[in-house]
Amino acid sequence: MSGTLNKVMLIGRTGDDVKMHYFEGGGSIGRFPLATNETYTNRTTNQRVTNTEWHNIVVRNKAAEICEKYLKKGDMVYIEGRLRTRKWTDDKGVDRYSTEVQCNEFRFLTPKSESGSDRMEGANPMQNNDPIATTQSSGTTESTDVNEGTEDDSSDLPF
Repeated sequence: MSGTLNKVMLIGRTGDDVKMHYFEGGGSIGRFPLATNETYTNRTTNQRVTNTEWHNIVVRNKAAEICEKYLKKGDMVYIEGRLRTRKWTDDKGVDRYSTEVQCNEFRFLTPKSESGSDRMEGANPMQNNDPIATTQSSGTTESTDVNEGTEDDSSDLPF
């Protein structure tokens, strides 16, 4: 196989509201932590054990603004993207590393009934017919309807 793949798919709960950073050229970046859980039964003690893994999520431009507007701490979200490791030097001169998920697709999974009241004021473009937001390489965001282009073939269903 000659190609490589850097792809991450996560479903988890946000650990905080989206923190935005704006740039002079009009671009923006949103960052938020995402928690995923793994639960298993310890065979020796027969007790359930839950491990939580935290992920640093980075969303850009229009997608970041949508996340800032509609994602709140504790919301369930599907994130798809790629891993990127950054290196920087801290105040003491020590090299530090941070691994982030550069998000290029997301879907809000928290039902409207569990959403905060501030999200009910305007229409949520991400909840019309279960769309998926995709961030293109140009930094724009488009909403794609997963049901788009399907015909009513209910008579062909085996159940």
